[in-house]
Amino acid sequence: MASRELHLELLLGKCVFDSTGNRVGRIEEVRAQQQGDDWVIVEYLVGIPAIVERLSAWNLGAGLLHLMGARNLHKGYRIPWDQLDLFDPEHPRLICTIDALKEISQQLERDAH
Repeated sequence: MASRELHLELLLGKCVFDSTGNRVGRIEEVRAQQQGDDWVIVEYLVGIPAIVERLSAWNLGAGLLHLMGARNLHKGYRIPWDQLDLFDPEHPRLICTIDALKEISQQLERDAH
């Protein structure tokens, strides 16, 4: 199978929809792991919690965002690399529903304890 390259900076900020047309959120971060000489995508992070996680300050960041009026901080998701259809990078779509994804805040809260 031929590898495919995509400029990640073109994905950041793109809105993702699930397989039923529901809005999931915007791609805010991409996680990769090194495999030999290559780096491969393992997951995409979407939503406000993805921005806070990027800054590695969940408790402080969530508090500040809440004070500034941000609501639904739990609406951030981890999208495994194989669940995001990038055939059209301008319109990334899940190949599953939102219900199949892990919420970012749930994972962060577990990691904090």
